[in-house]
Amino acid sequence: MKKIVVFIGILLGLASATLLPPFPQTEITNGIIRAKLYLPDSVSGYYQGVRFDWSGVIASLDYKDHSYFGQWFEKNDPKGHDAISGPVEEFTPIGYDEAKPGGDFLKIGVGSLRKSKEAPYRFATPYAIVNPGKRTVKTGRDAVVFTHELSDAAGYSYVYQKTVKLLKGKPVLVLEHSLKNTGPKTIETTVYDHNFFMLDHQPTGPDVSVTFPFDLQIKPTRGIGTFATIQGNRFVYLNELPKGESTHCYLTGFGDSAKDYDFRVENRKTGAGVRVVGDQPIVQLAFWSINTTVCPEPYIQIKAEPGQTFRWKISYDYYTLPKTASTR
Repeated sequence: MKKIVVFIGILLGLASATLLPPFPQTEITNGIIRAKLYLPDSVSGYYQGVRFDWSGVIASLDYKDHSYFGQWFEKNDPKGHDAISGPVEEFTPIGYDEAKPGGDFLKIGVGSLRKSKEAPYRFATPYAIVNPGKRTVKTGRDAVVFTHELSDAAGYSYVYQKTVKLLKGKPVLVLEHSLKNTGPKTIETTVYDHNFFMLDHQPTGPDVSVTFPFDLQIKPTRGIGTFATIQGNRFVYLNELPKGESTHCYLTGFGDSAKDYDFRVENRKTGAGVRVVGDQPIVQLAFWSINTTVCPEPYIQIKAEPGQTFRWKISYDYYTLPKTASTR
């Protein structure tokens, strides 16, 4: 009997080690759109990596029986660099090249990180967080406000606020940002939205297209010409992306005004569409996709002198198209 009890205890111990409690989360709605967001938490949060900003992680968003975001990867590891979903953002690190091994550098939205060795920065490296700063979250029926305060992080200090809100009476999600420089050093970097789109959880292929307001030029890298190509101002897929394959490239053709930060992602088979508009000029445009997600990634420039606040906004206008037969 004693052996049985011990064995059962071992099984229960293993089970408790693998079963995770629900991740901290909240829901918002304006009666038209419903979205679920994961909340930042260094112990039990859905995302605890050091690549992406911890605020504004959208687990799901639904509009008129269409879904737009979800878990595009098979296994969730909260400490992983890309185990995250939705229109999440990554800031280029500040002070990494100047830091010596064992020194600190800044990753906005994450904290002060420790440089482990003399090597180029790599977003997949699990750098240690040495100063996570202070986080506060205010939730409402149709909005969530995330605030991240950081002091003396590699010599930088800031108050960063990101508001995820749904507009009243409209199928529109807005991301509003403000970055106040409260330290003695100028904060200058770039930030991009990775946009992990999963329109109706359909595989990436000829039913999907991304349209920009300018003719595209491309720097071919991976998967271009085989699985995808450009047609004027459209990025289109020639074949369904098999699992294990990907496309990655940099697109050009945009100008120096914010009017070019305006693109549409559509799935003609299911009729789901979204228009994304930013209020800052694009300085770089990456594009990555795999079988489960399509990711246009516009970068913008950020600069805040001591005492100054830099603001920017991105809106997501959801709509539907007439459903068509699959083009595959």
